[in-house]
Amino acid sequence: MVSIAALNSATTEQLVQGLSADDGARVLAALDHASQAYSGRVTGHGQDALEFAIGVASTLAILRTDAETRIAALMFELTLLDADTAPSIEPRYGKEVNDLVAGVRQLIRLRELTLASSGSAARTKTAAQQAVAQVESLRKMLLAMATDMRVVLVRLASCCTTLRYFSDIKRFDDVTRAYGRETLDLYAPLANRLGIWQIKWELEDLSFRFIEPETYKRIAKMLEEKRMARESFVTSSIARLQSELASAGIKAEVFGRPKHIYSIWNKMKGKDLDFSELYDVRAFRVIVDDVKTCYTVLGVVHNIWTPIPKEFDDYISRPKPNGYQSLHTVVTADDGRPLEVQIRTHEMHSFAEYGVAAHWRYKEEGGSNFKGQQYDEKIAWLRQLLAWKTEVADTVVGNEDQQREWVEKLKSTTLDDRIFVLTPQARVIELPVGATPIDFAYHLHSDVGHRCRGARVDGQMVPLNTPLKSGQTCEVITAKGAPGTAGPSRDWLSPGYTVSNRTRTKVRAWFHAIDIQETVANGRALVEKSLQREGKTAVNLETLAQKLGFAKVDDLFLSVGKDEFSLRHVELALRDPGESEEEVVDQVAVSKSRNSSVESGAKSGVLVVGTDGLMTQLAKCCKPAPPDPIVGFVTRGKGVSIHRASCKNFAEMRAKAPERVIVTEWGAARSDTVFPVDLFVLAADRQGLLRDISEIFSREKINVTGVNTQSAKGQARMTFTVEIGATSQLQKALAAIGEVTGILEARRA
Repeated sequence: MVSIAALNSATTEQLVQGLSADDGARVLAALDHASQAYSGRVTGHGQDALEFAIGVASTLAILRTDAETRIAALMFELTLLDADTAPSIEPRYGKEVNDLVAGVRQLIRLRELTLASSGSAARTKTAAQQAVAQVESLRKMLLAMATDMRVVLVRLASCCTTLRYFSDIKRFDDVTRAYGRETLDLYAPLANRLGIWQIKWELEDLSFRFIEPETYKRIAKMLEEKRMARESFVTSSIARLQSELASAGIKAEVFGRPKHIYSIWNKMKGKDLDFSELYDVRAFRVIVDDVKTCYTVLGVVHNIWTPIPKEFDDYISRPKPNGYQSLHTVVTADDGRPLEVQIRTHEMHSFAEYGVAAHWRYKEEGGSNFKGQQYDEKIAWLRQLLAWKTEVADTVVGNEDQQREWVEKLKSTTLDDRIFVLTPQARVIELPVGATPIDFAYHLHSDVGHRCRGARVDGQMVPLNTPLKSGQTCEVITAKGAPGTAGPSRDWLSPGYTVSNRTRTKVRAWFHAIDIQETVANGRALVEKSLQREGKTAVNLETLAQKLGFAKVDDLFLSVGKDEFSLRHVELALRDPGESEEEVVDQVAVSKSRNSSVESGAKSGVLVVGTDGLMTQLAKCCKPAPPDPIVGFVTRGKGVSIHRASCKNFAEMRAKAPERVIVTEWGAARSDTVFPVDLFVLAADRQGLLRDISEIFSREKINVTGVNTQSAKGQARMTFTVEIGATSQLQKALAAIGEVTGILEARRA
């Protein structure tokens, strides 16, 4: 058994650095417990369990984490080695440590999934892109599953400790290669996003050492051979520039940029360069107070050394699409070799380190914009939090209030707006919080969603409105049969069944398609009955539809089924041409409201000059209303059809049968008589547009009997059928509609 007294004093001091006396005592008590509990035990990788636990806790101590995090680091491996010890964590160390340990165990269970997702190197381009997206989902899943972000810090520290162990014992086999690949694909980028640079670089370099051992050795040898000369040159160059800047009265911070083996290899591979051709192996950065000084410093740099024109980029005057700003220049140094210099303000530097232009953008996405803006903001905030903690660590020792504030912020920084659910094949699906198996099914494929009939979550059958949680495995049970033969339930549109707008849109689209099919079937039946009455059942329906102005026969059926196209037109199209012209106008259906009605004949106020009591009807094509100039056309069997004098249909009928035109005028109508007219409105589409127009109709006491709206390319085209007593009432309403925001045109159709 190993006791605290036997441990190196430097180790114990490191474990409690930055903590108060009470917290330090708690950590040392946990260390004493660990030294006894881990006695004679090794981890799954063969490392001494106590050595591993101390390594993880020491790494977290460097990050200035709190006592609970360090205690959890000492204890979580014990619960993995012996599950029976898990219930003893909370009574001994409290609920907070217990939750951290449980969170770490949950993340470690994902290891096999991450290995499967990283896959082999031999992939097609499309498969490789899919793998990158999958690993990206796993990174976010790790964060989302950690209800306390400190869990992720413990997991990263444990990966780093394991890789150090592999490096110390010089173990190179399939196990270390797989572990290195997993870390490089998943944990190193995660550390980068969290701003934990020292762990990020170490994870990358150690992983690369096991994945490409020969390449690692070759680059390490080249770096070591010229390290002294390179560091001496950069130091002297910085000193020279600082001297020149001081002479010019410029206040600036100048520091070198460390290079790491994996980063060097990435650049050599990506740009097909030799080691000696790398510009930024020798590089430094200049931070100043304002933009004007950036360009002044650039002039000083170019005055000292000769610039390479093709290697200058001004991202201040022309920022990158994601907002990144900085001056990048490469100059020829005194020894004839390139030297890279980056110049930026403190604000630009902060934005580049913590904002949307963070360094991982370019390394992992090739400069493309990341869509998860909310995710970005939370990661950027956490990175600032960690950086702030490092900067003020020395000043807050003993200040428990500040330490407590940092811990509370760190605990609350989680990705709580998304969940990550697994398929049975370990594919990660990203969904909004509260998503159900129905949302999950539609995310996989629309047809899977339509045919969804049940779901198993972690192997158990659950109702379809069960909210899913991150880390669960969901399996969709679908109806048998060919695609399209089964459909969703209308209950799925009720609250609680789905949370995704994408899902609800697809469900509504299904039922809309079903409604269209039923309307088409109804229209077909009506048309076929009309053909039977006319004795024309052998007619070609496609030809008939085209004759009536429809591109397809289904369009004709749909229009008839919606009662938008009268069967009279179909009947007339089947008759002789001499009979069809005079029958173009349909009889207007009498539309009655609660206190008014559309009348016909003399009761509507239409008088036929020289005739008394002749049956009249208002033409549906132009819908006349007082005091429109009107004319009459004598039809066969339906009396006189009343048109507006400007009606195009009437003009065609008059040209073919002028003897059937008859003079008509408006007479006295009953006070409650109304006339249907159509209005056309063209407007810029926006939310609340229809409501604003409807309020005008209500204010003017105009009854609306029909509305047809279409929206395309940001414009809304609306047709309203309204009942008016006279066109003066209509003109007043049109003037009011014209004042509505976004209205481009409002007129009588």
